[in-house]
Amino acid sequence: MRVMRRSLGRKSFILMLATLLLLAGAAGAQQPATTAVPSSREAVRQSFAPIVKRTAPAVVNVFSRRVVENHSPFQNDPFFRRFFGDAFRLALPRERVLNSLGSGVILDASGLIVTNYHVINGAQEITVVLNDRREFSATVLLSDEQLDLAALKIDVGKERLPVLEIADSDALQVGDLVLAIGNPFGVGQTVTTGIVSALARTGLGLGTFGSYIQTDAAINPGNSGGALVDLDGHLVGINTAIYSESGGSVGIGFAIPTGLVRAVLAAVAKGQHLVARPWLGVNGEGVTAEAARKLGLPHPIGLQITDVAAGSPAGGAGLIAGDVILAIDGHDIDDTDGMRFRLATLGIGTPAELTVWHGGTTRTVKVTLAAAPDQPARDVSELPPGNPLAGVSAGNLNPAFAEEVNLPQNARGVIVVAVTSGSPAARLGVQNGDLIIEINSRKIANVAQLKSLLTQSKSPWTIVLRRGNRTFTAVVR
Repeated sequence: MRVMRRSLGRKSFILMLATLLLLAGAAGAQQPATTAVPSSREAVRQSFAPIVKRTAPAVVNVFSRRVVENHSPFQNDPFFRRFFGDAFRLALPRERVLNSLGSGVILDASGLIVTNYHVINGAQEITVVLNDRREFSATVLLSDEQLDLAALKIDVGKERLPVLEIADSDALQVGDLVLAIGNPFGVGQTVTTGIVSALARTGLGLGTFGSYIQTDAAINPGNSGGALVDLDGHLVGINTAIYSESGGSVGIGFAIPTGLVRAVLAAVAKGQHLVARPWLGVNGEGVTAEAARKLGLPHPIGLQITDVAAGSPAGGAGLIAGDVILAIDGHDIDDTDGMRFRLATLGIGTPAELTVWHGGTTRTVKVTLAAAPDQPARDVSELPPGNPLAGVSAGNLNPAFAEEVNLPQNARGVIVVAVTSGSPAARLGVQNGDLIIEINSRKIANVAQLKSLLTQSKSPWTIVLRRGNRTFTAVVR
């Protein structure tokens, strides 16, 4: 690329200077009376250094390590075993070590750290490296895959570690300046700055309780679990993911709001290994522009209820299918992810105020959130041999189970919780989370009925499975 340079003639320079002075005078006349030239060097110089100095010591590096077995496609092949015997298997490397790098935030001076679930998922060893380079082994107190959050504990004796104060992420506004602190690509602790680009981002496929803060502060691999802080030096989010086609930052990063971080701390204080999910007992879908016109809403907003579970808090409060939940405790709701996020920030047994559109008018409904009932019993067990579903462990679906696996409250059937590798079910393509709906045109209500049908039925088998929004039918002869 060439740099083009041109010099200005004397007359041209004088003309340009005069024009600039006139424009500057006009602009100055339009400035508010409060605008003033900076009166000191300190007024001109701006730096985030004081904020970083306070916050960086509370952000740590998290290293996880796990050992996995190598599996060769020829390792158990009878042909290779025949000619090479067990020496072929023994010659193959049996194990390899996988390392993962992320970040974490100290939220209690005794050594309690919050990070992302995906940073420590499957780890057999976890090491936390403090800002001063000291290393500690960490134990997992809580790991919640659906929230993508985890709580770790390191033993620092009687020492008091620096912590980050938690701010209310609901007070953030689009355009606010924020700092992202973490360890991108393992280069060492790094600070980047940007603004809040958007709030309450949902539907990203990052988690079932997603309502993310979007920022253009550079977030890269290794930043996961690190801190997103405001200009008061307070934690407003846990850096979690980026949108990128190259693997590097393109200015679209996402952080989990501190509302869920508080829920994790509350669960840890109670000795829980998962964050308890308050249950409202509704299924719904976001209001489209067409639906808004039919409902008489001024614009598309809210979650239109499609189903209300019997005996649920929503049912007890008089909510019915067709009602639209506009807000929970004053916070707008636009879809199921947003509702789940807002409910997860509230505790079981706490009251919630719902703003509901009903029959063309707005009303306020108060509900007390409860835990989803774990009935009927799950009865998780292995299915009998001698059929295409051999190798499956399945359980009865109930509201609590449905909540855990992110299925609608009105979902029915038997859910697959495990599939043995190499089994008939695995060869058929059955996966964890599949719902077994029918066997030979018989609807499946529970595990006991499924076992009975599998024992009594014979080939050919017609099996109907549901996976997400899709239904599959397999005929096995």
